[in-house]
Amino acid sequence: MNEEDSRSKPAHHELGCDLSAISAGELQARITLLESEIDRIRAEILRKDAGRKAADSLFNQKL
Repeated sequence: MNEEDSRSKPAHHELGCDLSAISAGELQARITLLESEIDRIRAEILRKDAGRKAADSLFNQKL
């Protein structure tokens, strides 16, 4: 077992962490991870906006 195998790779990316010891392949994997997280966050924003718009239309109906 070499030294690289003994180090555990993080399952996440910490903002601002030192990138110098991370391979190009691992950096690409982190980009993929972060892009999927951005997509997940954007989807949640859309879901919340839709809920808010539905509530606004229900409670702001003119009688």
